[in-house]
Amino acid sequence: MVAFSVKNKVALVTGGVAGIGLGIAKELLKKGAKGVVLADINKKLAGKALQEIEDTFGKNKAIYVETDVRSIEQFEEAFQKTLESFQHVDILVNNAGILDDSRWNDEVDINVKGTINGILLGFEKYLPTSRSGKQAVILNLSSTAGVKAFSNIPIYSSTKFAIHGMTLGWGDKVHYERTKVKVIAICPGPTQTNLLATMSGKNLGAPYEEQLAPNNSDLKTQTVEQCAAATLPVIELAETGTVWVIEGGEPPYQFILPDRFKLTEKIYVSNK
Repeated sequence: MVAFSVKNKVALVTGGVAGIGLGIAKELLKKGAKGVVLADINKKLAGKALQEIEDTFGKNKAIYVETDVRSIEQFEEAFQKTLESFQHVDILVNNAGILDDSRWNDEVDINVKGTINGILLGFEKYLPTSRSGKQAVILNLSSTAGVKAFSNIPIYSSTKFAIHGMTLGWGDKVHYERTKVKVIAICPGPTQTNLLATMSGKNLGAPYEEQLAPNNSDLKTQTVEQCAAATLPVIELAETGTVWVIEGGEPPYQFILPDRFKLTEKIYVSNK
């Protein structure tokens, strides 16, 4: 599979007005992207994000489209506005998500349904026909909670495992061969965003809150800038269907599930 260059490419970034989404948008522009679309439900932060981008990268590099990823109609409008402004769309970053098990219906809808909406539109409709080059990329945001269960936030963790599974399924080479769209994922560890700062209380109650400190005691945090910078080589160089952990400000490393057909030792249920 040939490398993918972000230079002169157009990216649609959900949850793009703050946090990791905005960080990735800025990093794409730093590496020569033609333009970015910040698709987000938060209108209050949109103006600040656009001004930051204009101050750093100049005018006409970014637009904001109000988008609730739970609505496939709004998501499709974001794709259409992308084409109206930049004529092409080459990269979809499925970043929008929340961490709040106390609002688990919203959490599942945004994290899981929102990502599915993006993949269905990007993979099956827009990226194969509206890209500017020979291939396109869908980057899904999972989490280290999508490769290791966290007992304090089991519902959030399950949504991120779901995104992991979507990436493996849609990232199969048989799908790449018919679409020339890479599907890859990153699993950020604790990153200094509002999501991390407000974790306390966003769970199913006292027994879960008690597990917050034990679950996070040995985890190293990273800045948004460190996470975003580590994301770019994944977008450009990673094979389709691969999943990459980015944590502690270190380079990304691939997380590979064991092949169940190649297990050398099987553990069977026993009453001993």
